[in-house]
Amino acid sequence: MSNTSTTPSTTVVKRWGMAALTALVCAGSTALSAPSAPAAQPTAPTTAAHAAAHHAPVTRVAAPGISRAQMLQRAKTWLTANNGRPVPYSQVKHWKDGYRQDCSGYVSMALRLGVPAPNTVKLKSSRYTRPIAMNQLAPGDLVIKADSDSADFRHVVIFDGWADSAHTAYKSYEQAGGVGTRWKQHSYGVNGRDGYHAYRPVNITG
Repeated sequence: MSNTSTTPSTTVVKRWGMAALTALVCAGSTALSAPSAPAAQPTAPTTAAHAAAHHAPVTRVAAPGISRAQMLQRAKTWLTANNGRPVPYSQVKHWKDGYRQDCSGYVSMALRLGVPAPNTVKLKSSRYTRPIAMNQLAPGDLVIKADSDSADFRHVVIFDGWADSAHTAYKSYEQAGGVGTRWKQHSYGVNGRDGYHAYRPVNITG
């Protein structure tokens, strides 16, 4: 028989102590067995469309598509836009429609390109045009001379059809220094030795 006596209060304390210990053990067990979920990670795209969007080459669109007839009609507007007279030539001024009043600004207006308009050198880049042979020219195509150190010797005209069956000259729209907008017969590029070459706008349709 033990000499240690147990009082009711001692028994209660022991029972509460065991209960508290059990609760702590259970709580610890619960925390270990059910850790909080990690933060959601971004999910990589799995569809073919997403993959194509991430890996497809970027295509720069110079302007909305425009038909040859629409382009030529726009080119005609500058012949009389200045109160019945041609739009005057300027390499620094801009007409009421926002386009520069030089040859490349005029062509950009006709093609409905964005503003600020590209200059003659940029017009011959693959963003706006592609090279073609002179005998492939169709109304709305361009004849460009861009390989000059001076802007005064660079030029671009809008082809509007051959003037003769021998293809020795053609009709064209242009914005000319000292004159402004005009429709004129030219032979730029025909002999292949004057620095002029034929180009087709990439946004021309048909």
